[in-house]
Amino acid sequence: MAVPLVGRPHVSGVARGAVTRVVLVANTDWYLYNHRLSLAEALRRLGREVHLVSPDGPYAVRLQQAGFAWHAVALDRKGTNLLHEVRTWRRLADLYAALQPALVHHFTVKPVIYGSLAARQRSIPALVNSITGRGYVFSGRGLRPGLLRLVVRPLVSYALGAPNQRVIFQHQGDLDAYLAMGLVQADRSAVIPGSGIDPERFSPQPEPAGDAVVLMPSRMLWDKGVEDLVEASRRLRRAGLRFRTVLAGSPDPGNPTSISEQQLRAWAAEGSVEWIGQQEDMVSVYAGAHIVVLPSHAEGVPRALIEAAAMGKPIVATDLPGCRKVVTPGLNGLLVPSRDVEALSQALRVLIEHPARRADMGVESRTIALRSFTDDIVNGQIIDVYDSLLRAVGQPTLQGG
Repeated sequence: MAVPLVGRPHVSGVARGAVTRVVLVANTDWYLYNHRLSLAEALRRLGREVHLVSPDGPYAVRLQQAGFAWHAVALDRKGTNLLHEVRTWRRLADLYAALQPALVHHFTVKPVIYGSLAARQRSIPALVNSITGRGYVFSGRGLRPGLLRLVVRPLVSYALGAPNQRVIFQHQGDLDAYLAMGLVQADRSAVIPGSGIDPERFSPQPEPAGDAVVLMPSRMLWDKGVEDLVEASRRLRRAGLRFRTVLAGSPDPGNPTSISEQQLRAWAAEGSVEWIGQQEDMVSVYAGAHIVVLPSHAEGVPRALIEAAAMGKPIVATDLPGCRKVVTPGLNGLLVPSRDVEALSQALRVLIEHPARRADMGVESRTIALRSFTDDIVNGQIIDVYDSLLRAVGQPTLQGG
């Protein structure tokens, strides 16, 4: 069972700071399990008490089975009901008051905003916020995201303005954008490229026989460029190429740009793509692919590309700062302009028609993953940020230095 949200007894005889408690907060239990479980495990190996916070979901029990205290906090990712939003903030504040952590780390926009408000209210010594991309509000086009920016920007400014915090960005482009908007200060910011992977789990396997498989591992969102890939696949099929395009991922109803299941089934029915939904065993899915593609319109540093690189796959992605952290054009993949279907078609054609080039690029992908994106490397960088901040606010460091 989850630890109760409020009324949880304090640890007897333990004052703030005597036991270094770290709290990790995200907008889904899926995110914590798939992206930050290794960080929680690294903190536990340092002898620290780790608590995980998210809305309830199917991965919550797995977090608890891994030995972590997990706390349910309801959060509507796309909701704008003021009463519900205030309730989320108050629940986080109550939880922080009960746990008295030395450090809280928030991931994704709403936890960053409401968690930061709660942490400031409860005088949490050290606060870390991760910005995993500019998201729908700051990168979306049209009236709705524009109106949301008017509301959200002052909240983000206040949330990221606490002097006892660090803000982690996945690439320099996002940091520069937030600096230009006046939302962060350079001396309280850091750049750490995404989340790490287990290189033993995500390891290369021989390329499968048969027609080339182009795999897109992603949430099924319009902003991920799914429609661009569908159209590129149509053009290549009309040109006579033999290959398969596989979409691995599910719609995300909590995201305003989610694609409906009806639309995905329609694309699959016309034969341009295959939609296999969200897959539990992504290692096997990657192993069955020849090329991994992500034609996204906006990104942080995509974990899917990091996993693909670790599996030794050549990559086709859009020419965005986050994708450039993983893909070096001509070395381990190809980059194309965002929303440019013809360029996407031609890049895929090159790799579909040239197996030897795919093989060479796959070797380089694995090298890049091992050099920059393992769990040990990325989690070590995050913990170094924690210790720098804890030292600055007069708290015991996690690594004892």
